[in-house]
Parts: sequence; C-alpha cells; structure tokens
Amino acid sequence: MSFETAVSGIKASSLSLGIIGNNIANAGTTGFKASRGEFADVFTTSLLGSSTDTAGKGVAVVGVNQTFTQGNITYTDNVLDMAINGSGFFVLNDKGTNIYSRAGNFQVDRDGHVVNAQGAKLMVFKTTQSGAPTGEMVPMKIDSSLIQPKATGAISVTANLDSRALVPTSTWPTDGFDAFADPPTSPAPEMFNSSTSYTIYDSMGNAHVQSLYFVKSDTANEWNVHALIDGVSVGAPTPITFNTAGKVDPASLPLEIDISGWQPLDSEGVASGALPQDLTIDLSALSQFGNDFSVNNIAQDGYTTGQLRGVEVGDKGVVYARYTNGQARALGQIALANFSNTAGLQPLGSTAWAETFASGAPAIGAPGTAGLGMVESGALEESNVEVTQQLVDMIVAQRNFQANAKVIQTVDTVTQAVINLR
Repeated sequence: MSFETAVSGIKASSLSLGIIGNNIANAGTTGFKASRGEFADVFTTSLLGSSTDTAGKGVAVVGVNQTFTQGNITYTDNVLDMAINGSGFFVLNDKGTNIYSRAGNFQVDRDGHVVNAQGAKLMVFKTTQSGAPTGEMVPMKIDSSLIQPKATGAISVTANLDSRALVPTSTWPTDGFDAFADPPTSPAPEMFNSSTSYTIYDSMGNAHVQSLYFVKSDTANEWNVHALIDGVSVGAPTPITFNTAGKVDPASLPLEIDISGWQPLDSEGVASGALPQDLTIDLSALSQFGNDFSVNNIAQDGYTTGQLRGVEVGDKGVVYARYTNGQARALGQIALANFSNTAGLQPLGSTAWAETFASGAPAIGAPGTAGLGMVESGALEESNVEVTQQLVDMIVAQRNFQANAKVIQTVDTVTQAVINLR
C-alpha cells in the first residue's frame, strides 16, 4: 500500500509540474487563462465504513480548472485588436458552431469577414446605419466597395445680412443668368450686396456649386434672395422680411426656397444624365444686424460616392466604417457572451472554449450590459499567468515529487530488509 500511496503522490506532482509548465509556456499568449490542478485524498473504506486505524491510500486528481481573472491590457496600433475589460467572451463562429475566446487579435480575410488566426468569424449584432442594434447576430463583414452617393435634398443656411447695406445700383435682370449662354452671363458686383456658395450633389454623386445672392430692396428690412446652380439661375427670387429686432418675420416662417425639378448639367451645360431633383433651402436662421455679412453655418444632406478609409470601434462595441466622403456607417455591435460557471467551459486550444452542460448556456449581450465588460479597440488582453507564482509553485511540486520518490525508496529498503530475514 505504501508503494501505491507514493506512486499516486508522484503522479499528482507530475501533473502539477505539467500544468505549471503549460502556464509558463503560455505566459505570452494573448487571452490565455492559467490552470491549476485540484486534488483530493483517497481513504480506505470497507463494507462497514472507514476505519479509524487505517492509513489513506494517497491522492487523486479531482480536476484541472482554469482561472478566468482579468489579464493586463496592452495597446497596439491595429484597430481590429480588441480587448475585453471585464467579464465576457468574444463569440466566434467556427464552421457553423459558436465558440468563445478572450483573444481579440482579429484580422480581415479575403471575403471581408473579421476572423481570428484560425479563421473563426467574429459575431456581431446587426445595426442600423446610425448604430442602433437590431438583435440579430451575424458574422462581422467589412465591405470595401464604394458606397452609393446621395443626392442633396435639404439645405440650411445660417448667416447675417448687414442692416447698414445700401440698395444696389443695378437691377437684377428678370430672366436671371446663364453661364452656358452665348455669350455667358453672370451677376455683376453692383447687382447684389453679398453672396455665398456651397457644394451640392446630384443622384450620381457629381458635385455642383450652388450660389445664393442677397439683394437689399427699396423697402426697409426687406431683401431678395436669388439662387444659381453652376452659374444658371434656378427658381424665382425669394423675398425676406425682417422685423425691427433683426430676425426673420415670424409670420413668414418657415422661410424656404423651393426648387423643383432641377436638371443637373455637366461641364458643357448639357444634361448629365442624373435624375431631376427637388431642393429645399431653409433660410429661417438668417438675421439682419448692424454687422458685416457673415455665414455661420451651411449644412446639406447630400454626399458623393466614398471609398472605405478606416474602421473604428467604440467602447460599447459598435464598429463604424469611415469613408472618404466624410460619411460613417455602423457595421455591427460586438456580441459578448457570459456563463454562470466559466470553470465548466471546455478548452479547445488556441485560447478558445466551448460551452458544456457544466458551464450552462451562454448569455449573449452587448458590451456594458448585464455585467458584461467593455471593449477596448487597439488593445489586447495579456495572459493572466503570474510567472513568479508559477516558479514558486514549481519548487513546491518538485519538492513533493522528491519526497514521494523518497517514500518509495524507503519502503523498498524496508521490504528488502524483511525479505532478508532468516
């Protein structure tokens, strides 16, 4: 029995050394979680129960469990490197099966999917373009194709017209101007008091220049606004009446210029093939104060086509694609999973785990909800292995191994002495 007891001790010490060696080997592995051996004593029993004068039979392995404490977070230059600060696991789809990992060193495969080094796809919640989650979970994909342009439909202008301005000396012609006429015509400086220009877009994403000319009338506190696009007059003049406080007369609000059926032209003055479009210019925020003409803000809702410029990930896990036309679109929100018993997860290797009956079903949600941690982009979670502690544990395991080996040697000497009795 002494041999068996010592052998079980040697086996337990060997297992401890193996666990410690594996921990130390993975001290630099991203997302790795240290393991520890758990042991229990083995006691002799009989049909009548245990005996108080019987020695134990050694040690047995109860299990090898991992500790899921937080590892240190280090920062990188790769936006697709992600670390979970807190509880939870990334959800990865490996050939149709969901697996779970703390290692966030992701990359893009040839199809545009965000994957880990083993090719498992990162799962996200589908979102609207503004970032609102829809609840459906899909593999994350980054589309590098051009995004469709949007034709300008609404414009707003905030500006101040100088109340001290004088009425122009020349009259604005009733038939307007045409930069493509023969000869071309354009506004002369003596026909207006001030002007501003900005870019609008047609249905094909082509840029056009729209200009607004402000002309003070003979009537006090009244102005006329003339609109031109690419040097061609569009729409009728729009009158503006200000009150004595310098604000647009409330009776005329909302003050808008409506342009219907504008046909975009190319650089030769010929229809470009883009769809005719309607434009609404909101001038409700204009003012007439005794100060120089100034434009405070111009906003329009159109944009040209855009190429993918980069990707950003917020701490709530929403992934945004940024485009060269200044637009941003949400590609999805990172899905995180948590388990009621993380120690019950089945290690799969490559710092991944699978759910088991012991771990319970995964609770999947967005970062920062239901106790789940936050996602940090451009960062990786280091292994939680404390090398110094592992070296101390290795010394203890080595000492235990040597002590059990000494027990075998001693029992062998005693047995040999008994055999040699005459």
